[in-house]
Amino acid sequence: MTGQHASDNEEVVLDHGTGARLSRELVERIAATLGDTYIGAMEDSAVLDVPTGRIAVTTDSFVVTPLFFGNGDIGKVAVCGTVNDLAVSGARPLYLTLGLIIETGFPMSSLIRVLESARDAAREAGVKIVAGDTKVVGKGEADRLFINTTGVGVVERPPLVSRAVRPGNKIVLSGHIGNHSIHLLSVREGLGFEKRVQSDCAPLNGLIEAVLRGVPEGAVTAMRDVTRGGLCAVLHEFARAAGAELSFTRAALPVLPEAVMAADMLGINLIHLANEGCLCLFVEADKVGDVLGILRAHPYGRNAAVIGEVKSAPAPVVSVIEPDGTQTQLEELYGAELPRLC
Repeated sequence: MTGQHASDNEEVVLDHGTGARLSRELVERIAATLGDTYIGAMEDSAVLDVPTGRIAVTTDSFVVTPLFFGNGDIGKVAVCGTVNDLAVSGARPLYLTLGLIIETGFPMSSLIRVLESARDAAREAGVKIVAGDTKVVGKGEADRLFINTTGVGVVERPPLVSRAVRPGNKIVLSGHIGNHSIHLLSVREGLGFEKRVQSDCAPLNGLIEAVLRGVPEGAVTAMRDVTRGGLCAVLHEFARAAGAELSFTRAALPVLPEAVMAADMLGINLIHLANEGCLCLFVEADKVGDVLGILRAHPYGRNAAVIGEVKSAPAPVVSVIEPDGTQTQLEELYGAELPRLC
C-alpha cells in the first residue's frame, strides 16, 4: 500500500474538514495513497499542459450502494465512469479531479481502500488525478461517502456525436449487459449471484482507442457507454438524435445466463439496468466486421455482438424483434425500474 496504514478503529471526524491540522493530515494521506497518479502541488488550482487546441470536459457525481462490491467499489466506479464519458466522445482522457464528501464516522481504512481503487483504475487508464477536495459532514448528512469528479481529455480527431448516427448504421454492443446492476443487487440483497455475475466496471479508453485507430475515420459514427438507464435509455437517446428507428433483436443481445436467471427471478429487464463497462457503438455496415474483430481481441470486448440497425422512420422510435419474430416498440421508462444502485 502506498498510503499510510489506517487502523481498523480510526474514523473520519468533523475536524478533518475544518481546514486546520487534521485537514492537512487527511489531504496528505490522500495524496500519499494516490501516489504517482496524483500530480497536484497542493495549490488552489492545477496548472496543466494540454497538447491540443481542443479539449473535452465532463463532470459526474457518484453514489453507490453498496460502496464495496465483489470486484470494485465507489473509487473504481468514479474513475472508470469519468474516463469512459471522455473516451466515448473520441477524446483521449488525461486528467481527473477527485472531490470527496465524507460522513463523520466513516472508517479511515475504508477511505484508504477507496483511494487505492481510484489510484489503480487511474493507472490502468493512464490518467492523472490533478486536483481534489474533501468535505466532512455530520452524521446523517451523507450516506458515508459521495465522490464528484471532473475529467479533461484532448480531442485529436473529429468528435463522436449522437447526431451523426444515420440509417444503415449497425448497432454493436461491446459486451454483456446488466451484469453491474445484477452484481450490486445480489450483494445488497444477499441473492447469491454475485460470484457468478461480476460487475463489468472497467476503464474503456484503451478499447475505444484500439477501435478508432483500427478502422478508417467515420467507420464508427458514434458511441456511448451504457450506464444509468441501461441499453433502453441509450437507444432512445440516439433515436431522438438521429430522428430514426433503432431496431434490435432480443436474441442477439450479449447476456450472461446467470444474469438472465437473476433478472427473471427479480422480475426486471436487463435492457434497463446500469452497466459500467459496456459500449454501444454505431458502425457503418461495411466496417462492422472489422470493429467486431478489434473488440473481441480486447479483454473488455470479447463478448461483442451486433444487435440491430438504424432505419429510416418518420419519427424516432426504438423497436425490438422478439424470438418469435414479432416486432414491438420499446417504450422509454418513465422512472426507475428498481431501487437506485448508483
